[in-house]
Amino acid sequence: MPELNINGPAGRLEARYHHENDPRSPIALILHPHPQFGGTMNNPVIHQLYYMFYERGFSTLRFNFRGVGKSQGYFDNGPGELSDAASALDWLQLVKPDAKACWIVGFSFGTWIAMQLLMRRPEIDAFVCVAPPANIYDFTFLAPCPASGLFVNGERDRVVPSASVAELAAKTKTQKGIKITHTIVPSANHFFTGENKEDLTANLADVVSNYVNERMIEILEEKAKAER
Repeated sequence: MPELNINGPAGRLEARYHHENDPRSPIALILHPHPQFGGTMNNPVIHQLYYMFYERGFSTLRFNFRGVGKSQGYFDNGPGELSDAASALDWLQLVKPDAKACWIVGFSFGTWIAMQLLMRRPEIDAFVCVAPPANIYDFTFLAPCPASGLFVNGERDRVVPSASVAELAAKTKTQKGIKITHTIVPSANHFFTGENKEDLTANLADVVSNYVNERMIEILEEKAKAER
């Protein structure tokens, strides 16, 4: 993928973008893990999710938060990263103004930012939160959650235990017609590797892919019904 620079609130944001020629192709913005613990847009989980979305016909964007890689600025512990994500979504929507659906996707710290963006942007139709750190960050701002989405985590995740994600999924208040799905990837840890270091990111991608396929059918049906 060619290198892309997006104008962010703290300067240049380094990004990668896959463009679909169909002007109505759905869009997906993917947010990486914690910058101070090695999180970048090249994280294996982010990379796998990025390719999974574009293989399904999405125009897909991933980028480095401020201070990561070639992105300018400094880590801001949340507020600045949320502004970065908003700028990235603005760019994506300018490129694809007629997109038939808009998804926000995050991994770990990226999910906390993604869900805050979801609450501020009503045009987001669906979300995927991989290993949302419900035991570390406060997600009570999801009151109510305005879009259906997927929480998914590894069975053997010691950073974000399954019980904390299940509790988040159960406690997330939703608007009428909104459904939260929680799925666990067997044998996977926080980084989606197994006990013998086998790569389980493909298993994660399969779970997310199945959800995306099903949810996209629902989104298009809902929008067609609203247009009648």
